[in-house]
Amino acid sequence: MANGKIKTLVFTRFERFWHWCQALLIVGMMFTGFGINGAHDLIAYEQAAFLHRMAAWTLMGLWVFAIFWMFTTGEWKQFIPTVHKLREVVRYYSIDIFNPEAVHPYRKTRKFKHNPLQRLAYLAFMLVIMPAIWGSGLLYLFYNDWPALGLQNWSLEPVAFVHVAAAFGMLLFFIGHVYMVFTATPVTKYLHAMLTGYEEVYPDDSETGVKK
Repeated sequence: MANGKIKTLVFTRFERFWHWCQALLIVGMMFTGFGINGAHDLIAYEQAAFLHRMAAWTLMGLWVFAIFWMFTTGEWKQFIPTVHKLREVVRYYSIDIFNPEAVHPYRKTRKFKHNPLQRLAYLAFMLVIMPAIWGSGLLYLFYNDWPALGLQNWSLEPVAFVHVAAAFGMLLFFIGHVYMVFTATPVTKYLHAMLTGYEEVYPDDSETGVKK
């Protein structure tokens, strides 16, 4: 035990599988999606559209398993939002992190492994960005079936706007997520934890950054 911390399994095998598969699929969807919209010509339109659809269906299937896993294991509680110590965490990542003597204000445990800022970011990702992408994407995909669904009076333009806006929201989340990954000391600490599952955290019965 170093500095009151213990090394324990924080991220399970399925959690790591879900994380890395999701990351690869999202990167693939962003690459093909922006290609479809003409942001680059590194891949042919037909191929980009096909790969984009395949990645989207695979990701939705993965989320079905992930949601089942979270509710059967109780891991969904990790994402319950809180503002307790949120200001201190925001200050740490925006200002104090540049001070070598600064200490992270959140005491991470296996039971509470996401700080308040992470919880809000993940909640926005799961309840806003992804549903917007899926909803607008499915409407895009089944555009020819709109009359049969009673949507013949709808316009494709707002659907396209929501889909692209959600894609940029995904890009911003991805950039922020990558930034947060490399804010640890040593710099590869969080990356190593998501690869092996093990990390040094405080015992579950210690003081945490959330109210019990």
